[in-house]
Amino acid sequence: MKAFILAGATSGVGKTTITCALMSYFTNNGKKVRPFKVGPDYIDPKFHQIATSVSSYNLDSYLISEENIKYLFQKHSKNKDIAVIEGVMGLFDGYGKDLTGSTANIAKILDLPVILIVNAKGISQSLAAMILGYATFDPDLKISGVILNNVSSGEHYNFLKDYIEEKTGTCCIGYFPKLNEEFFGSRHLGLIPIEEIKDIKEKIDFLGSCISKTINFDILDKIIKEINPPINQKSLDITNCKLKIGVAKDEAFSFYYKDNLDLMEEFGIELVYFSPINDKSLPKGIDGLYFGGGFPEVFANELSVNKSLLLEIKNCCENNMPVYAECGGLIYLTEGIIDKDNNFYNTVGFFNIKTKMTDKLQRFGYIEVDYENIKIKAHEFHHSTLEESNDKNYEFSYKISKLDKNKQWVCGLKRKNVLAGYPHIHFYSNFEFFKKIINLWESK
Repeated sequence: MKAFILAGATSGVGKTTITCALMSYFTNNGKKVRPFKVGPDYIDPKFHQIATSVSSYNLDSYLISEENIKYLFQKHSKNKDIAVIEGVMGLFDGYGKDLTGSTANIAKILDLPVILIVNAKGISQSLAAMILGYATFDPDLKISGVILNNVSSGEHYNFLKDYIEEKTGTCCIGYFPKLNEEFFGSRHLGLIPIEEIKDIKEKIDFLGSCISKTINFDILDKIIKEINPPINQKSLDITNCKLKIGVAKDEAFSFYYKDNLDLMEEFGIELVYFSPINDKSLPKGIDGLYFGGGFPEVFANELSVNKSLLLEIKNCCENNMPVYAECGGLIYLTEGIIDKDNNFYNTVGFFNIKTKMTDKLQRFGYIEVDYENIKIKAHEFHHSTLEESNDKNYEFSYKISKLDKNKQWVCGLKRKNVLAGYPHIHFYSNFEFFKKIINLWESK
C-alpha cells in the first residue's frame, strides 16, 4: 500500500478540493482508497466519503495518543491500495510550540511524504520563496512535491514550475485550474456539509476529471511511500454490551467521529439511526440515545414542527432513558433556539435553559475536560450561548480547561440519565470516558 499527506501552505488554499479530486481520480481508476483527515473536522471527511465511497477517519494528535494514531492508521489502511490524508489549516499550524495536532506532526508520527498545496492566485515568483521556507523550516520533515492551485493556464503553470524547481529543488507535481464558481459553499470557517449541496457526487467527479489532465501521476507515484502497516490489535477490556442505541443522523445532526461509531459496534452495541427532522417517533426497543453535533440552528424550524418526536424524546428523558449528547445535541435538548433575529424555536425542553445563537464564535479550539476525575482531551466549536434560568433543573458535570490560555469554565449539563455538553469527544482520547458512557447507556 502507498500513502501520502496533502498539506496546505495556509488555510483556504483548496486542500479539500484537490484532495477530493485526487481521491475521485484514484477511485474511478480502480484503486481502493482509504481517506483520512488531520484534525477534529467533521465535514471534510464526508466529502472524502463521496469521493471514495468508503469512510474517512480523523487523525488528531492532540485528541489521540501517538500510539493510537499509528494503530488507527494501520487498522483502517489494511487491504487498501492507497491512503490519502488531507491536512488541517497550514502545514505547521498546531497546538502550542510543539505543533501538536498539526499536519507536520502527523506526517512525522506516520513517517509519510508531504505534498504541499499552494495558491498561485495573485502571486508569481514569490511562490518560490514561500515554498523554500516551508521545505527548509523543519529538517526532519520531507516535503516531496508541490501542487499549485488556481493556475490560469498550462503556460502559466510551466513558467511557475521551472522557476520553483530551479530556486527550491522541490518537484512540482502539477496544478489545479481556476474554477468559474465556488464549488462548495462555506459556513463558520468550514465547508457547508454535503447534505446541503446539490449534485455533490457529480461535482466531485468533475474535480477528478479536471485533475486527471493537470497532474503528472507518474511523478506522484514515485513520490508517495510504499508501506506495509502491521496491525497491533488493542485490548480495551470492555465486555460485550448488547445495547441498542438510537443515533440521531440527518441534515441537522451529522457530526460523529467514525471511530466512535465503529468502537461502539465493536463492543456489541447495535446502532439504529433516526432523523429528528423527518421521523415522527423513535426507533423501537432502544436502550439509549446518542445525539452528535451538527447545525440544529440551521434546521430549527424543521426540528420544532416535529412535535410528536420532541414530546417522545422529552418523555423518554424524564423516564430515565440514558442519553449522551454533544454540542448540537445539547442545543436540541434545551427548551429552544433563539436565532440571530430573536426568533424562538421550541426544541425538546428537557433542560430548562435556552440556546442563543450569536454572530461571534463563542468557543473554538482544543480543551481538556474533567468528568468525574477522568481527564479527556476534546474540541469545542460553537456560535451559541446558554441562557440560564434561576431555577435550573440540571447541574454542571464538566470542568473544562483551556491550558494554553489558562482559562477554566464549567459545562456538561447532567440531569437524571442525560449527559450533554458542548465538547466534541473522540472516544480514543480516553477509554475510561467511553466506559462511563457505556455505563450510562446500561443504566436504564
